[in-house]
Amino acid sequence: MEIIWESLVSAVQLIVSLDREVMDIAFRSLTISGSATIIGGLVFVPVGGLIYFYSFRLKNVLIGIINTFFSVPTVFVGLIIFATFSKDGPFGVFGLLFTPTVMLLGQIMLIAPIIAGMTISALSSVNEDIRDTATSLGANRSQVIYTVIREARYGVITGLLLAFGRAISEVGLAIMVGGNIKNYTRTLTTSMSLETSMGNLDMSMALGIILISVALIVNMVGNGLKGR
Repeated sequence: MEIIWESLVSAVQLIVSLDREVMDIAFRSLTISGSATIIGGLVFVPVGGLIYFYSFRLKNVLIGIINTFFSVPTVFVGLIIFATFSKDGPFGVFGLLFTPTVMLLGQIMLIAPIIAGMTISALSSVNEDIRDTATSLGANRSQVIYTVIREARYGVITGLLLAFGRAISEVGLAIMVGGNIKNYTRTLTTSMSLETSMGNLDMSMALGIILISVALIVNMVGNGLKGR
């Protein structure tokens, strides 16, 4: 118990003193995961909307597949990205393996089903009367779609927050395609894994506190939006 307390005190000191290495790792994690969430939202929120608003064969099957991939193992996504961008892969010529760019692409792929699925779920929860009322008031199809999306905006934002939480907390993908390179691809989770294995509990604890704090803020905002 004493070693845990001492590590916790040292961890707080590292955070309060704005230790350069700790801040650098935290900033890199927030930047990569935040960028992945923004890009994923710009691409897959509209995709979720298209799937919801348009009828086509096997629509329910597609939605089922999307929901299944909510919990896809991060190491599986890492394996796909690694094989794709490795030297012998189809995109190996770009030399992106073990770079922040390929980590960003991997996280987008990881959270895409969450963003699309939560968008579909949020749109599905909007009362049908809203669509019918908009139509009866003379709204065209585009205006009806806009009205429904506006009503579902808090659910969509909640989905984006969940996606961000999933991205910043994963470790398997980041290690496999990023390589955990110091001052380049090292993130909160990969650094925690490394520092713990090396016995540097104070550094690992400091990074863990930052990660938990980010997760807590995301959950608080998400719960607030659910209430609204």
